[in-house]
Amino acid sequence: MSNTMINKTSKAASVTALMVALLAACVAFQLNASMLSPALVTMGEELHTNQAVIGLSQTWFFTAAALFSLFLPRLSDIIGRKKVLLGMMILMAIGSAVSAMAPDITWLFVGRIIQGVSGPTVPLALIMLRSEVRDPKKYGVLMGLITAVNGGIAGIDSFVGGFMAQHYGFRSIFWLMVVLGAVAAALVAFLARESKPSEGTKMDWWGVLFIVVAVGALLTALNQASTLLGGFDAGILTQAIVLIVVAVIAFILFWNMEKRSNHPMVEIVHLRQRSTWATLLTTTLTMTGIFAVINGIVPAFVQAADPGFGIGATEMSLLILTPYALLGWVFGPITGRLAPTLGYTTVLRIGMIGSLVALAIIGFFGLHNLGLLITGTVLLGIMYAGTVNIMLNGLGVVHSPKGNPGFLPGMNAGAFNLGAGLSFLVLPAILVAAGSMGVVASYTTVIVVALVVTALGLAASLLIPKPVDAEVHA
Repeated sequence: MSNTMINKTSKAASVTALMVALLAACVAFQLNASMLSPALVTMGEELHTNQAVIGLSQTWFFTAAALFSLFLPRLSDIIGRKKVLLGMMILMAIGSAVSAMAPDITWLFVGRIIQGVSGPTVPLALIMLRSEVRDPKKYGVLMGLITAVNGGIAGIDSFVGGFMAQHYGFRSIFWLMVVLGAVAAALVAFLARESKPSEGTKMDWWGVLFIVVAVGALLTALNQASTLLGGFDAGILTQAIVLIVVAVIAFILFWNMEKRSNHPMVEIVHLRQRSTWATLLTTTLTMTGIFAVINGIVPAFVQAADPGFGIGATEMSLLILTPYALLGWVFGPITGRLAPTLGYTTVLRIGMIGSLVALAIIGFFGLHNLGLLITGTVLLGIMYAGTVNIMLNGLGVVHSPKGNPGFLPGMNAGAFNLGAGLSFLVLPAILVAAGSMGVVASYTTVIVVALVVTALGLAASLLIPKPVDAEVHA
């Protein structure tokens, strides 16, 4: 056998081993969100609280994920990507154990926040993959396979989550997460290779501090402000205003710090580029408009009694969440393969338009007819989970500057988690505020708001430039 063939075989084996480790990590992370979706109602009952508070536990998970996503990918460039990913898996398992043993909602919040350390799992996996796979077409397929996990584990997670919640309670789901987190950590430890493209560079911890305070204060202010939908409270309004002022001051300090730093976490010139801010804006708006609809609003309506459909958690998962996730899994590698030839931004916009159509079907027809509701979620699985989600994750990687490869994927992961947190913050709050209008009318109002926010995401996507270097041209 020639040396060339041996090298190719060795390279293929290396990529295969890496894919096993990365997929395990992404699957373990995704279960933190999608597996709990059919269990939210059960969680509220077992912890003796309402759906708004349970939704807030989701918000804090995604808030923590957003904050850690801002700097962990950059840190991984310096101290080692494998090391950071392994640490994230271990902490995720610990957070799952805390959530499983939570005696009340407060400890559930603590566990979910610890789990949030795993926030940048998918972008970190894509960065590690791109350092191993240089061919755009092959990378597109593998990128689609990894990123499709973000829409759910081929529907199995939602089904198992619903079944376990219905028969064994929500705690059993967290114990399963502990096991899978430990397995993922072991696979990353033994199968992934270490890479440190920025080894020797100093980490800009002052920049990290200011950006985390800015984003954290802004998210907390939005959380405070959302409670005003249930009635005006001068104290809460004052707290929200103070937090917004803190966020603005922290961001100004961050901006000035990055301009003066010899080793900035983010170079200001990169922040000013459309490839950065337009991508981040599109991701945030799209996630805000769609995430809680499929992972909270629709499952809650389907399980509610008349005028809902009164379906149990297991059956709901089979009818709604499983087809959505399964189609996302199937179409992810397909759209990933098409992106280098048709264009990342072209495929993204096709998916955005299709997602708007799916939301319209759900909001205006699906709330009155279970068959049409399933149709809408199926279309959303293809267009959002299998298309938009793949392209936005991919754009975060291919648009990232060569000298700082962890910068944009990390910021984009923060945008994903920020949007998911805002989604579970804003949409359930609107549902509660519109409750006096009647069940169907309040759910319709929420979907209309989701439509508007997603349409703004489509408008923002028109500003994203083509990633020419990642596309194949005749």
